[in-house]
Amino acid sequence: MDLNILIWIVIAAAVLLGAAVVVAVSGRGRRALRGERKPELPAEPASPAEPELAEPELAEPELAEPELAEPEVAEPSAPVEDRVPAELPVVAPETGTPTLERPEAPATRMARLRRRLASSNNALARALAELLSTDQLDADTWDDFETTLITSDLGVGPATELTETLRKKLGVEGVADPSQAKEMLRAELVDMVNPALDRRLGLDHPEGAPAVVMMVGVNGTGKTTTVGKLARVLVAEDKTVLLAAADTFRAAAADQLGTWGERVGVQTVRGDEGADPASVAYRAVEQGIAVGVDVVLVDTAGRLHTKVGLMDELGKVKRVIEKLAPVSEVLLVLDATTGQNGLTQARIFQEVVDVSGLVLTKLDGSAKGGIVVQVQRELGVPVKFIGLGEGVDDFAPFDANNFVAGLLGE
Repeated sequence: MDLNILIWIVIAAAVLLGAAVVVAVSGRGRRALRGERKPELPAEPASPAEPELAEPELAEPELAEPELAEPEVAEPSAPVEDRVPAELPVVAPETGTPTLERPEAPATRMARLRRRLASSNNALARALAELLSTDQLDADTWDDFETTLITSDLGVGPATELTETLRKKLGVEGVADPSQAKEMLRAELVDMVNPALDRRLGLDHPEGAPAVVMMVGVNGTGKTTTVGKLARVLVAEDKTVLLAAADTFRAAAADQLGTWGERVGVQTVRGDEGADPASVAYRAVEQGIAVGVDVVLVDTAGRLHTKVGLMDELGKVKRVIEKLAPVSEVLLVLDATTGQNGLTQARIFQEVVDVSGLVLTKLDGSAKGGIVVQVQRELGVPVKFIGLGEGVDDFAPFDANNFVAGLLGE
């Protein structure tokens, strides 16, 4: 073989052998490189966020520990009265007594209210002055006088009766002096108002039970305010009183009544909003017996006299109370400005709960006062209290002579 060919064969074999070595080495390098990254790959994803997120979860029980301790903190600071059922009153401490208001004595109220009545209702006095200032008392003059009486809410019947009486007396006796004629009118009006009626608040009660006074009336007559004012009158007479917030349909009624009571040291029994009024009244009387108070005043929800269901419920309240003690008085609160409509209301209430007395409110407004005569004649029960103004003591027992003097502008 030619030497040159042999040399080329050796060179080619060497090249092939070198290439094989290079390929083998590069393969191991790649595998080595892959092998080095294998430990790194778990480290990247192995950063399990789950363990880190789990740390707050482990902390939650630690946060719960203060919650378990809260009742222990609250126990010492909880007032003793919190353990008393919410519907029962908490006896006020004696240390609070000096801060209580002292209501005005009933005996001094009517004179003040008489002056207020005179300043706002003197239509009758003016009508009489006009009557006596004319030269001739003819039929038209007397018709005008009668109209004035009717517009004073005296009512058609009483107005006609009074006009005829005065017409005869002035004509027969020849009275022309205004002061004498006014005295004549005063006497007739007093007779119509009927001072002989017993206007005392009936507080008779059996041994071991309080007198119970129910307050009834339509919405908007000032019934709850009247209960608060009556409580002040009784406190001024040194009576012990308990209030029953049985108007559970008006959200603010119990709070309003409670405020009235707090001012004079009178406690209030109340229930949840929407509670059964009869049950609240019953608990109040029950509490009144336990505490030994003189009077329990029961505020009932205002209701339209045309709503039969509500009126029946009022009768139920009275029946439930009488399981414990007799109801001494049922006072019907009338807005004096309603005139004839007030009479319609009064008739229905009388049928349902046997009204024993009347309270006329808002006589300081547009009311003329003559409704006193009408409503007493219609129901056969006396007006026992009147309200003249927004003041806390603008409320007094009714007095026929003072009332007529106010109507005549005196």
